[in-house]
This record gives sequence, structure tokens and C-alpha cells, in this order.
Amino acid sequence: MLKTRGDSIEGKICTVSGSGNVAQYATEKCIHLGAKVVSLSDSGGTVHDPDGIDKEKLAWVMDLKNVKRGRIKEYADKFKCKYLEGKRPWHIKCDVALPSATQNEIDAGDARELVGNGCICVSEGANMPSTPEAIDVFVGKKILYGLGKAANAGGVSTSGLEMSQNSLRLSWTREEVDERLRNIMIAIHEQCVEYGKGKDGFINYVDGANIAGFIKVADAMIDQGVV
Repeated sequence: MLKTRGDSIEGKICTVSGSGNVAQYATEKCIHLGAKVVSLSDSGGTVHDPDGIDKEKLAWVMDLKNVKRGRIKEYADKFKCKYLEGKRPWHIKCDVALPSATQNEIDAGDARELVGNGCICVSEGANMPSTPEAIDVFVGKKILYGLGKAANAGGVSTSGLEMSQNSLRLSWTREEVDERLRNIMIAIHEQCVEYGKGKDGFINYVDGANIAGFIKVADAMIDQGVV
């Protein structure tokens, strides 16, 4: 979301929750864009690595989680950093928060702590990870909040790209798929801006995504002669 607005997350501190596929590839993309990811988590707790999770550490996590089916605590033991048992990462100071684990993992208290610690962007990589009360905090404080139905649309979009390749009997490179996905996300962002921009210039991505989605469904119903 920051990237598509013409800004950059280079040099930003990012907290990521989860350690499954979404969290792993969110971390990979952050590293690629020059940000520093300082946390990952699982149901047991959170690791806080102030030095940052680099490519080598991420590869170790991928082996731990995808092959060995281990616990994230082992990361703290391996790389000598803090393990916060039973904790989520939202109290850790960051510029960007990427909830990528589960539903309702950020409540109003977490949201206030994030904003109070200087977080300028929350972009969801899970289904409804922020409670309604947390969303009210983000929107009320006018930070950049990318709700899941917009920010987390990449997974479904990539499935569509896979179906296109199968239908056309084509095989796109990783770079080609990434560029097509980037263009899809830019288009989603533009729709959110179109329908969510207020008179004061603030972009309410919640309103923008909901209105854009409603209009898309309504237009489809009209085209099909339903209404």
C-alpha cells in the first residue's frame, strides 16, 4: 500500500505476525523493498529480533516451519534474540504493522499501542485480523490502514493468474507474475482512493474498499439483467 502511493518502505521497521506462508512472503517482500522486519510469531509467542530478519534468517524460518514443522521459539534460541511467550508483536515499536496470522489478533488496546508507538501503516495479510474497535482507532487517528479485502486480495488474484496461465497454456516467470500482481494491486488501490478520499484529503480505505466492492457487484448484476 505504501509503495503504490508513491512512497517507500525502505528503511522502515516492520512487525509481522504469524510465521506461515503469508507471513514468510510478506517478510520476503519487505526485505526486497529495503525494510527491516523485527518480529514473527506463532500460537506460542513472538520472536523480537532488533537486528532484523534477513534473507538467511528467513530461509532458516522457512525450513523450520515448512519442513521441520517446528516452533518459532527455536528462532530465538538459534539467533539469540528475545522470545515473548504468549505475546503478540503489537507492543513492539514499528513504522508498519503486518498482521498475517489470524482473525481478531489486533484489538483496540493493541491498536492504540501501535499508534502511540509511531506506527503509520497497518496492512492486513489475514482475514479480519483487526477487530471493529481496532479499526475505529486506526481510522480515527487517520493512519494508513489497508483492510484485508483490499490489501490481502493478492492471494485470490494470484489464483486468477494461475487459471489464466492454465487456460492459455502458458507459463509465466516469477517476475512476470509479480508484475501482473503489482498492477492488480495498484488498480485496487486506485479504486480505494477514488471512493474513499474525503474532502480533507484523507483516504479512508475502509469506505473506499467497501464502496468499490459494492459497485462492482451492482454493475455485474445490472450487466446480467438481474436488476
